Amino acid sequence: MITLKVPSIACEVCANTITNAIKNKISNAQVSVDVVTKIVTVNNEITETQLKEIIIQAGHEVE
Repeated sequence: MITLKVPSIACEVCANTITNAIKNKISNAQVSVDVVTKIVTVNNEITETQLKEIIIQAGHEVE
C-alpha cells in the first residue's frame, strides 16, 4: 500500500479526477482519497514513482 499527500486536492471533483486517472492506468487498483486530509492511498502493485507520475499527469502536485 502506498500513501501520498496531495496538497492540491480541494474537493470531491479533485478526488474523482485522481481516482479515475489511477484506475485508467491500473484498472484493478484500490484507491482511497481523503479530501479533508489530502491523502491518497493505493493498494496495488505499483511503485511510488509510478503513482506520483499518474497524479502529476492528472494536474495535481504531490509532497
